[in-house]
Amino acid sequence: MFSLTRLCTRATRSFSTIAPRQQRNPADYAFAFDIDGVLVKGKRTIPQAKKALQMLNGDNPSGRRVPFVLLTNGGGVTEAIKAAQVSEMLDLEIQPEQVILSHSPMQALVPQYKDKTVLVVGGQDRAAYEVAKQYGFNNVVIPDDIHCWQPPVWPFRSADRDSANKEDVPDFSKTPISAVMMFHDSRDWGRDIQIMLDVVCSQGGVVGTQKTDFGIQDIPVYFSNNDVVWSTEFPVPRLGQGSFKAAVEQVYYTLTGEQLQSTSYGKPHSTTYAYAERVLESLQGSKPKRVYAVGDNPAADIKGASDYGWSSVLVRTGVFRGPGNSTLYPASAVVDHIGHAVEWVLSQEGDL
Repeated sequence: MFSLTRLCTRATRSFSTIAPRQQRNPADYAFAFDIDGVLVKGKRTIPQAKKALQMLNGDNPSGRRVPFVLLTNGGGVTEAIKAAQVSEMLDLEIQPEQVILSHSPMQALVPQYKDKTVLVVGGQDRAAYEVAKQYGFNNVVIPDDIHCWQPPVWPFRSADRDSANKEDVPDFSKTPISAVMMFHDSRDWGRDIQIMLDVVCSQGGVVGTQKTDFGIQDIPVYFSNNDVVWSTEFPVPRLGQGSFKAAVEQVYYTLTGEQLQSTSYGKPHSTTYAYAERVLESLQGSKPKRVYAVGDNPAADIKGASDYGWSSVLVRTGVFRGPGNSTLYPASAVVDHIGHAVEWVLSQEGDL
């Protein structure tokens, strides 16, 4: 686990310099890299990642700098902290504005819920709470707050009072919740499913009440990504937020006979790619003519890129391990690792 103190003082470290060479014709194309399974795998850095990113910062035969962002379905921390984490692992500087997390586009919800109470689910301790507050949501609660307010909400383990808001725990019988937002993977599926359904099935968002007519769902639910699985150091993929979403939907249907209505962000949804394109435009000074998405998950990285009109490169260092291309969501190219991905694109663009 990363130390926040260490991350906040990373500016004093001597990261590898990746300053671009002088150039007359900046690249008119760009990259969007997934993180887990492409740059890192759990706590281990993919060996070719650092050199690949250095190539994009001008360390290539043409000397041209190619803009890139890290477009991940991960989250649960701020963009600045994630940038610091990746910088620490790769030993090179990644700027916060280059990082797009699964919940980054959810900042668009702030005007609608700025002063309303929202339940933010997922992540470690109060990290997702801090992200939501930084985005501009003024009244944020997390499952630990509700659990501490009424421990019988989830009687199978003690409430984590260290994670709850000790200073001002709301009385949820008098504090209606207007929306449920899942920012990151749940650390306690059973408890979090229970509390999410308590809110969605309540009368007007008041926890402890239950409506009788489920024909209309009046509490919106937002998921930051739909990844069914993701890659770690473990030999086979692990269940992700998409699996949690499927579990919530099935239990809701079993209880109510209705389909849970929700809105999803992250890859492969177009809202995330439109957001990433705007970020790349701000980094480059103009809209890139072509964007190459490099990922390890065909159902998220490759499908999303293809649907949005981007080119895609599938690597074999994460979820995908096949000898050929993905049959369901074929990529423009399939390579062994990020180094080969960057080399392939630079060759396509005449910069290698």
